[in-house]
Amino acid sequence: MALQDAILAALTTGEYSGYDLAKSFDVTVANFWTATPQQLYRELDKMQEAGLIVARTIEQEKRPNKRMYTLTDAGRSALRDFASRSPKPTAIRDELLVQVEAMDTETAPAVRVNVQRMLEASEAKLKRYEKRREHLLAGRTEKSFLAAGVSIGSYLTLARGIAFEAENVRWCEFVLAAVPE
Repeated sequence: MALQDAILAALTTGEYSGYDLAKSFDVTVANFWTATPQQLYRELDKMQEAGLIVARTIEQEKRPNKRMYTLTDAGRSALRDFASRSPKPTAIRDELLVQVEAMDTETAPAVRVNVQRMLEASEAKLKRYEKRREHLLAGRTEKSFLAAGVSIGSYLTLARGIAFEAENVRWCEFVLAAVPE
């Protein structure tokens, strides 16, 4: 998957500025795709040149002008093509797992600190994701929300993010209990 595909998916819900997309990435796709704002803006320029998105400029006083991006028919077609392909197998590249694998009595204290940091970060993400889920459900049950057929993809990826971060929390707690201080 390329950053382009993640941007196309994010734009399915409407028109966004680059800034809004960056914020949206933090809340929605951050659990399965990351990009720096610089990467995002470079990719938006490439996608506009390729005709996958269009941008309109909103002039603002006392602030730089803002460009708002939307999908074109070509962008929707590219997203459909992407969605119909078999995904590549997931590959985990996790520096902390390598540190834990290589841990010995001398490095255990430093690794514990890193695991504690991951625990705190995962707990914070989990809280954000759960807050987002409450916002999406808006008082409805999950079953009634899914039956309504609106934002199902966003909800399902959010559910995966919640499960992922909950597992990270569980694993970090397991490691911290197993590795003596």
